Amino acid sequence: MAFPAPEHEIHRRRFSRNLGVGLTLVCFVALVFALTVVKVTNGDLGHANDAPGMLGSTVPIAPELPAPAPATGAVSP
Repeated sequence: MAFPAPEHEIHRRRFSRNLGVGLTLVCFVALVFALTVVKVTNGDLGHANDAPGMLGSTVPIAPELPAPAPATGAVSP
């Protein structure tokens, strides 16, 4: 189905404005998609929650090593 030609100047202006907004929206969506693809393929998993022990963290908590035993020496009275 073919759309009829715009009848008035205001219709031509409105169509060109809508076309501009539509193209801008398509470019923005393409940019967000491209940035997402690049981030996923680079394996960038840096999140604010990646600190060890945080909820949702992908970094395991390293076990703490036991404190060294105090040195026992001869105590002079």
